[in-house]
Amino acid sequence: MSRITFENGQVLVDGVWRDGATLACAGGRIAAITPADGTGESVDLRGGRLVPGLIDIQVNGGGGVLLNETPTREGIATMARAHAGRGTTGILPTLISGSTEMIARALDAGDEAIAAGVPGCLGVHVEGPVLSRRYKGIHAEERLCALDDAMMELLLRPRQGKVVFTIAPEYLDPEQAAALRAAGVILSIGHSSASYETARDAFAFGATGVTHLYNAMLGLHHREPGMVGAALENQEAWCGLIVDGHHVHPAALRIALAARPLDRFMLVSDAMPCVGMDSDHFMLDGRRITVAGGRCIDDAGTLAGASLDLAQAVQNSVEMVGLPIETALAMASANPAAFLGMGDRRGRLANGFAADLTWLGRDGAPHGAWIAGERIA
Repeated sequence: MSRITFENGQVLVDGVWRDGATLACAGGRIAAITPADGTGESVDLRGGRLVPGLIDIQVNGGGGVLLNETPTREGIATMARAHAGRGTTGILPTLISGSTEMIARALDAGDEAIAAGVPGCLGVHVEGPVLSRRYKGIHAEERLCALDDAMMELLLRPRQGKVVFTIAPEYLDPEQAAALRAAGVILSIGHSSASYETARDAFAFGATGVTHLYNAMLGLHHREPGMVGAALENQEAWCGLIVDGHHVHPAALRIALAARPLDRFMLVSDAMPCVGMDSDHFMLDGRRITVAGGRCIDDAGTLAGASLDLAQAVQNSVEMVGLPIETALAMASANPAAFLGMGDRRGRLANGFAADLTWLGRDGAPHGAWIAGERIA
């Protein structure tokens, strides 16, 4: 059993701030949390905060790697390492409307990464290609297709980690949805021109997530509430939010947060390869994506993911939206853990939970991270 004493800062222990603490860790989990007693490794928080490890369910890339371009165990390891350096201890590498072959490679790579013990990989998020052409965003139109038997077979295979599948609800068949849910696939709806009624049907079929609420979906209108209206009305599904000051106006974020339970929102980065490295561009499906002013855009000005990490999303939620820091942190830890069905073992600093920790400085910037009790950044 190892021990780490955190001093000169606050520690968020099971939702309550403490002035320092000593964590005993065994088998990658927290065995005990006691007042700081100076035993074991000593970490001076320097006025900062120790919080539950951040969990990001939508990570397209990082450290110069894009999953679409490098769907391998090594690619996932590079992405996870880059995001750990930014305070995120758990990620779902995310594929942007890949071909069937690419989906197979990405899912297999996720299995290989988890089997190899790559720190931080929790599974794979397959975003598309069963999406609306009207609301495809940066997704390559030539890749958009129906949910056929070959893709179903891939998604239904047993996997080492979690699998999230984003699909436009207008293409979600109830029998396919039932089969996917029975196989443990987590269904999220997005990139859609679905009506309010169709989106509600998707929730009834078993969809439990909404991929980046507001973005790439039919908006709220007083005579046609659309998918946004269905999502805001729903009190059970988890909604992802990209809080970077570009994807969604802060007022729209505040409206959403006022309409639904706060524990049903998740901060997501939608991060691209530029996160964790200094670069002014990257390539996606042969297109140059320019990184400037905190945005990632193609030549037509279409947003292509985000130049954002989850710690910055937490900080933005406090400064731009006005959320209490505790709420913003839960939206980046406990809430995504619950969405993934891991809320009983991740997302909190409590006995029996994964010893995944994030150190945020006085300014909210990440200063360190631990996964399974081992410091990795």
